[in-house]
Amino acid sequence: MPLTLQELKSHLWNCAEILRGSAVDRTDWKAYILPLLFFKRICDVWDEETADAAKLYGDVDPVDFPEVHHFNVPDGCQWLDVRETPAHIGAALSYAMHEIEQANPETLYRVFGAADWGNRQMLSDEILKDLIEGLSEASLGNKALSAEELAGLRARGII
Repeated sequence: MPLTLQELKSHLWNCAEILRGSAVDRTDWKAYILPLLFFKRICDVWDEETADAAKLYGDVDPVDFPEVHHFNVPDGCQWLDVRETPAHIGAALSYAMHEIEQANPETLYRVFGAADWGNRQMLSDEILKDLIEGLSEASLGNKALSAEELAGLRARGII
């Protein structure tokens, strides 16, 4: 189901509201929200591609068909993996983002920026969990939001 501009704005606003009481300066909110958005997008697209491959090839391991994926998402670095992390969520998030960048050096080099996800004084597990849960409600795969639509939102300064 397509994601409307208003729904995306609502999810982003919710993230800003979650960060409002944190130690993260509001001028830095974008440095935390956008990498999370991109991480979720990459994982949602990967999940869609895996589901499409399963329809074509049957119940297969996605690793067996790397050509069906735009990006490589290493095992243990999925959105769901981070979402299910009970503690030290920032460390899990940093690890997943780093591994995805390393697995895609030509296309995703430093795409997640330099946010200090592991600084628990700035971002507690509770705040990170709230951010992750809030964005988990949004489907950011290609069926919900095309790459062209996402680029248009970026060009208009929405993200």
